[in-house]
Amino acid sequence: MDVDKETQEKIQELQGFEQNLQGLLMQKQAFQMELSETENALEEISKTKGNVFKMIGQIMIKSEKKTLEEELDKKQKLLSLRLKSIEEQEASLGKRAEELKEEVMKKIK
Repeated sequence: MDVDKETQEKIQELQGFEQNLQGLLMQKQAFQMELSETENALEEISKTKGNVFKMIGQIMIKSEKKTLEEELDKKQKLLSLRLKSIEEQEASLGKRAEELKEEVMKKIK
């Protein structure tokens, strides 16, 4: 199949978009997992009546329940914000990639 230079450039651009989307997907999955762990930790802390501990590196340190809840709450909000940002980037890139794909398919046919 003989493709003009402009179409080849668009195909390369499309491949770049797909790689970026793949990277965003990996980041999104990592943030979703961390958010889930944070939400589970908050739930468990709310149930406990005794001492609470937090991990710092490979050691556990006794912590104030209220302080730990505040830290986890801030972390949860930050992770949610990052996830929202990634989802917006993903949607934008996906839309542009789809438009570019349509352009390329028109040229190829």
